[in-house]
Amino acid sequence: MSSTGRMPQEEGIDQSLSLMREGYMYILNRCRSFNSNIFATRLLGKKVICISGKEAAEIFYDSERFKRKDAAPNRSIQTLFGKNGVQALDGWAHKRRKEMFMSIMSTEELKRLTNILKKHWEIAINKWQGMDKVIFYEETKKILCRTACEWAGVPVQESEIKSLTSNLGAMIESAGTVGPNHWLGRNARNNVERWVQGLIEKVRHGTLNPSENTALHQFSWHRELNGELLDTEITAVEVINILRPVVAIAIYINFIVVAVNNYPKVKMKLQASDKKYVEMFIQEVRRFYPFFPFVIAKVKTDFTWNGYRFEEGTLTLLDLYGTNHDPKTWDNPDVFEPARFSDWKGSPFGFIPQGGGDYFLGHRCAGEWVTIEVMKVSVDFLLNHMDYEVPAQDLSYSMVSMPSIPRSKIIIKNVKGKI
Repeated sequence: MSSTGRMPQEEGIDQSLSLMREGYMYILNRCRSFNSNIFATRLLGKKVICISGKEAAEIFYDSERFKRKDAAPNRSIQTLFGKNGVQALDGWAHKRRKEMFMSIMSTEELKRLTNILKKHWEIAINKWQGMDKVIFYEETKKILCRTACEWAGVPVQESEIKSLTSNLGAMIESAGTVGPNHWLGRNARNNVERWVQGLIEKVRHGTLNPSENTALHQFSWHRELNGELLDTEITAVEVINILRPVVAIAIYINFIVVAVNNYPKVKMKLQASDKKYVEMFIQEVRRFYPFFPFVIAKVKTDFTWNGYRFEEGTLTLLDLYGTNHDPKTWDNPDVFEPARFSDWKGSPFGFIPQGGGDYFLGHRCAGEWVTIEVMKVSVDFLLNHMDYEVPAQDLSYSMVSMPSIPRSKIIIKNVKGKI
């Protein structure tokens, strides 16, 4: 029988305010102070175990030890995730729903996505050439909103793009907020869910006929394990789970501009059109810059790991940012260095910007391939299809706001297309 030790414990009645004050660094700071990749604390009145690092990720994605059902806080469900989406499922129900998502991630569909994206980049560059200045973050969200809708088979008028982009953006940007910003995100989700539910009903009644390979068609006719069509409200949540994450890639695209601006030598290498280096650069952007800070699950059944006891029902946070900056896995983790991926073997647990584990059987984000392909196209357009100036501005970003966005939202000027 293995012995158990006393898990490092953070003092205090509740540390929710500390989490809000420290953001991405909250778990990492305590792991460093405890000299441990695990500690216990209290958040929102509940006991929580926080873990970080490759070994922690391996145990976190063990479906025999952790479950996702009822783990996410209600405010995240009301804004970011939606109710009863794939993120909250376990076992065969999760596998069945995940297959629905993976069915639209074929090589052909990813190629169709990138072709749509290229078209919208070209349209945007032509538009920007006539503008005094471009608020790049806001404009890239619109590019991605148009792309996501067209790829997913979701019909949207150009006059509706601004509102839809704002609503999808609010879901993402309100994920770590309270007060008015939270209510803004909650209202945005309600609006989009009602709209998408109406589209699904039209598909099922035969008055709207998206292409069979699109998410709107596939999800509208998806059947659960009991053989019944997926509930309309849940189907809407899952369609939004295609649209919203694509729009969220705008955060990474803006960090591409920050990296190119801050590291001139990197820019020179990218302009040399070395495909391998572009891929290394994209992975380093995803590793280095903050995206989402952590993921959450509940202990499924009592177990012991590394001498520490995990009790059934205990909320557990896996530190995504800290794992991607863990010195046990990464040399000089706080240095931006794309070359570190030159011989990277692709661990599904040490590099987890969008979650870890297996795509088909586990909870690793089904949209990770989409993210990488969208970033490749965006790097190409930023480096090879347009010239632009980045005037003096605050390109820093917060390690507290979740998700983090460059403070100036990146202003660019004098945009000119390249032939």
